[in-house]
Amino acid sequence: MPAELSAYILKSANALTAAQWDACAGTGNPFLLHSFFTAVEDSRSACTDTGWQPVHLVIDGPDGAPAAIMPNYLKSHSQGEYVFDHGWADAWHRAGGNYYPKLLDAVPFTPATGPRLLLRDPALAPALLAAAETLTRANQLSSAHANFICPEQVADFEAADWLIRTDQQFHWFNDGYASFDDFLAALSSRKRKTIRRERSEALANGITVEHITGADLTEAHWDAFWVFYQDTGARKWGRPYLTRQFFSLLGERMADRVLLMLAKHEGRYIAGALNLIGDDCLYGRYWGATVEVPFLHFELCYHQAIDWAIAHGLARVEAGAQGAHKLARGYRPTPTYSAHYIPDPGFREAVARYLEAERRAVAAEIEALGEMAPFKRGD
Repeated sequence: MPAELSAYILKSANALTAAQWDACAGTGNPFLLHSFFTAVEDSRSACTDTGWQPVHLVIDGPDGAPAAIMPNYLKSHSQGEYVFDHGWADAWHRAGGNYYPKLLDAVPFTPATGPRLLLRDPALAPALLAAAETLTRANQLSSAHANFICPEQVADFEAADWLIRTDQQFHWFNDGYASFDDFLAALSSRKRKTIRRERSEALANGITVEHITGADLTEAHWDAFWVFYQDTGARKWGRPYLTRQFFSLLGERMADRVLLMLAKHEGRYIAGALNLIGDDCLYGRYWGATVEVPFLHFELCYHQAIDWAIAHGLARVEAGAQGAHKLARGYRPTPTYSAHYIPDPGFREAVARYLEAERRAVAAEIEALGEMAPFKRGD
């Protein structure tokens, strides 16, 4: 890092004002907003007690205001990250090292692509990465990681000699569709019929779907969704990551960025899906249900999301991690990226070899899945 620059650590996103933070983060991605980070931290969803100790790195500009932020956490485990390094941790422990704590540049519990260097001044990217490396070495941490980096910032991490890892998710892209039927027209006849049948069966027997956002969101809606979230979280992770207060703070601080889709039957809510609204993307995050209804999961999480994105002119839908079943519903395999700084030369070399083979495998899988997409051939 140049001598005239110095980075400092913030123990909470609340140490900056929303204006200071968002001047670096921008406002296009809802997960990067000051209001999201403070909601997840103030609700004690991400805190030292849960293994997410905030250590945000900041560099001020010549005007004395933050010009670069790296939202970091000291992690005492690898849960809630969606980029899996448990095998690396096991190998390092077998070699006699302590993998945890590690440094993680990420949005807690959020496998959504976005900038991981929040830059009011783009020229400060190398200095910010150098500060993260210094923090890692000075505290004898095993490693530093940045998850779900937007493609535009991968080169910044490569230039700093961080190891690049690839994976894939399924994203839906709006090819100028005027309506959901317009989107269906781009699919093969068989897939088109399948989706129409799914939608019909999911909303049979009087089931309706409410789209709730902005001032219409109430604590009663969050109470209903909390039940759904707890059920899914308990089955998938053993313990839900987010506290009930997080959802209240989300509604209080960024309601206009929230889209809650709730399915109702005979006067009561039976399922729900939570989305966040970006400038050009709808981000699907959590889903849950208390009643099993065929295809209702696909309807709330995928079909309704596409329908809403088309109606509001959004370019894409990111429906979260994993889930090859999304392919048949018009979501396409899309590469995702993470970056990893490992000070120990031997450990770094071993991980680098693994990542080289993994990148080839991921690229082959994306190509193969792309051939299975439900779109008409030649489109």
